[in-house]
Amino acid sequence: MSDRKEFRSPFFRPTANQMAAVTSEKTSTFSFLPSQKTLKGILAGGITGGLEICITFPTEYVKTQLQLDERSGVEKRFKGPINCVQVTVREYGVLGLYRGLSVLLYGSIPKSAVRFGAFEELKKRNLSEDGTLSSSKKLLCGLGAGVSEAILVVTPMETVKVKFIHDQTSANPKFRGFFHGVREIVRQQGFKGTYQGLTPTILKQGSNQAIRFFVVESLKDLYRGDDMKKSIPTPVVGCFGAIAGAASVFGNTPIDVIKTRMQGLEASKYKNTLDCAVQIMKHEGPRAFYKGTVPRLSRVCLDVAITFMIYEQFMQLFNKN
Repeated sequence: MSDRKEFRSPFFRPTANQMAAVTSEKTSTFSFLPSQKTLKGILAGGITGGLEICITFPTEYVKTQLQLDERSGVEKRFKGPINCVQVTVREYGVLGLYRGLSVLLYGSIPKSAVRFGAFEELKKRNLSEDGTLSSSKKLLCGLGAGVSEAILVVTPMETVKVKFIHDQTSANPKFRGFFHGVREIVRQQGFKGTYQGLTPTILKQGSNQAIRFFVVESLKDLYRGDDMKKSIPTPVVGCFGAIAGAASVFGNTPIDVIKTRMQGLEASKYKNTLDCAVQIMKHEGPRAFYKGTVPRLSRVCLDVAITFMIYEQFMQLFNKN
């Protein structure tokens, strides 16, 4: 019979070549080393992050300013996104909309590299036999990518960025540049000063990427139908990214507001993440949790669309070589 098990003597000992083959098979299955596709994802992600932030930073600046404008009982400094742009340009010129860019640029390259590298690695380890990801694993891989970037890159980068932007609204700005600012923050608050808001950042980035990768990967599968090798036009990928970006904004802007407050110069007045949420609700009401939604929506939709389009192009380029 064809399914009969091969008889093997109890005294059988595998040769060195047979042992090497078994070891190689196990290593390829359980290797902790990043795959070639993961390395390509890291490289493509890094390039994508640098290009994307240079295009979309002004909207990030406006969003952060509106979220920090929390004064109660007195007239707010900004009446809305457009007024924020007008005031900034009037006081600092057009380049004022790019204050803090260096901080975000230094962090965006490794952030995007970690995000896409982690996703490719997790995706590789969770693919089914037919080369697809189940809905739950799409969410899981996106969540893992978000948590990875939050811990390794985003929290210190965002903390410094928010402090830089907040510092510019004070009467006497004290940060003269990126490295001077980081040095002052570490000197005054220690290394933990760059990790303020870690919990809400993990919640924000984890939910962000879980939603975004889930939506994009699901839309890609829907577009391809039964042909998983079907090429997807770049503009279509951009549309998928914009939809994913909008979904993430409406899904976690409250977390983003809390994160921004926890990383501002006045973060010491909050005991923890929960206390920050309670104080916002108590003093400013539920609408405060959606401050900056409009500029964030425009930025994130553009951001995610551009990111996935650029990333897709670089991955196609790398895979040809």
